[in-house]
Amino acid sequence: MVLKRVLVASTPLLGAIAFPVIVPLLMVRLNITASVLGAVVIATLWFVAMLRTAEMPGHH
Repeated sequence: MVLKRVLVASTPLLGAIAFPVIVPLLMVRLNITASVLGAVVIATLWFVAMLRTAEMPGHH
């Protein structure tokens, strides 16, 4: 139960930190195509993680 609460609380923070760090690194190290693909993959995984860990009031 505690681990789930930590995961729910940290999911938005991890995505908000990972996105602006990883995408520019991909752009500098590889190319713009890798950066755009990385942005799509990270955003998709972040969106899925946010949906999976969402807590709805009244639902257990």
